[in-house]
Amino acid sequence: MDDSSSTERVLTTLRGDIALLSAGDRLPSSRDVIARLGVSPVTVARAIARLAGEGVVVTRPGSGTFVAATPATVDAPPDRAWQAMAMRDRDGEAAYAVDTLSAPNPDAIALGGGYLPRSLQPTRALAAALARAARRPDAWDRAPVAGLPSLRALFARMSGGDVTADDVLVTSGAQSSMSLAFRAIAAPGHAVLVDSPTYPGAIAAARSAGLRTIPVPIDGDGVRPDLLADAFARSGARVYYAQPTFHNPTGCVLAPERRRQVIDVARAAGAFILEDDCARHLGHGGPVARPLVADDRDGHVVSMLSLTKPASPSLRVGALIGRGPVMQRLRAMRLVDDFFVARPLQEAAVELVSAPAWDRHLRALAAALRERCAALAAGIARERPDWRITALPLGGMHLWVEVPASLGDVEALARAQGVAVHGGGGCFPAEAPGNFVRLTFGAPADMSVMAEGLRRLRQLEAPPRRAAPPRRSRR
Repeated sequence: MDDSSSTERVLTTLRGDIALLSAGDRLPSSRDVIARLGVSPVTVARAIARLAGEGVVVTRPGSGTFVAATPATVDAPPDRAWQAMAMRDRDGEAAYAVDTLSAPNPDAIALGGGYLPRSLQPTRALAAALARAARRPDAWDRAPVAGLPSLRALFARMSGGDVTADDVLVTSGAQSSMSLAFRAIAAPGHAVLVDSPTYPGAIAAARSAGLRTIPVPIDGDGVRPDLLADAFARSGARVYYAQPTFHNPTGCVLAPERRRQVIDVARAAGAFILEDDCARHLGHGGPVARPLVADDRDGHVVSMLSLTKPASPSLRVGALIGRGPVMQRLRAMRLVDDFFVARPLQEAAVELVSAPAWDRHLRALAAALRERCAALAAGIARERPDWRITALPLGGMHLWVEVPASLGDVEALARAQGVAVHGGGGCFPAEAPGNFVRLTFGAPADMSVMAEGLRRLRQLEAPPRRAAPPRRSRR
């Protein structure tokens, strides 16, 4: 059982105990709870901390944990209806972001989401890097707005070409980079071009910035430059959000002959390309194409990198790479937003990426993702031969699968079977051309969990159609 499930079990037990006690009564000791439930002291401590944070219990060191006094009841519930009139009318955007970016149910089998399980994270290397970073005498000093020079230099080397540390702004991960870039480059009401389909978090970030998302169809070789040029001309957009390497959700890679053409199209339109290169470290073992920013000298490409995907969900360290006035604006807006990324986290990122263990981790991760990708594809062919995998990717964490239209909402059907998947409808900025689902082979805890999730997906059936009411005679 994972830590979150164990903690919830302890919480349920303690809440039951509290219901039978009065204010000021002492709860069973941690030792008693450990013996009764067979959990660790850390799990019990987490549960008690949760209850204390909720004001349900009071902890007294040396004495124990006691039931807190019940707050006085209020005659009428608070009235917050006025807020709907005071805030801007963007309820739809907020709901889309919540549905798209919220974490899946921790009790469900994870065939959705985009983070590595603990078994694939470099936990020892992360712990060692954080320990080394914490021992530095300046570990808790204020960090530069742009980020530590050593970390910026590392991101510059990852980008290649003539990118330097001066072209890099350290951010709190890819989603933060995306939100900042959209707000810096485009004004509310303006159009932004996105692939169709695309990463749903990009649609959420663009809409949250008040932008209109315009779809540009892609094929197995990425975006078509002719359609991109036409979309720029028709929409007047000045930003194109692109994932040229290991596209999410399809896994495709922008063809070599198209990469230069896409930059030329942006140059002709006087527009920016916001390059999402955050899957760069998720290759399955083959060569990885150069980022677009490495072949752009005129500042049309603003690129995003992140260490979160290949390392850990909580290593919220990423970077924006840009040149010219756009970088000045990004740094100014970053200063207003949150000053800088916490220095200990930046120092830990430098220690992690600079250590030999990092390259070993990336090689092991590539092998694991390649094996998992093949296993998921084979499992779909076995359990759901009526589902069509659009292509086997050479990198990333997802399979893009077309399912029979008769199944309807696959995400809801899977949820009822205890499996978390991502319905493909959220990947399209406009109407979807079919019924798709994004399945993640990088997120399950292990192969056996993946296999169990596939067995449950075999049980999905289309909901029964309602019989049409009998027609009344018009006599």
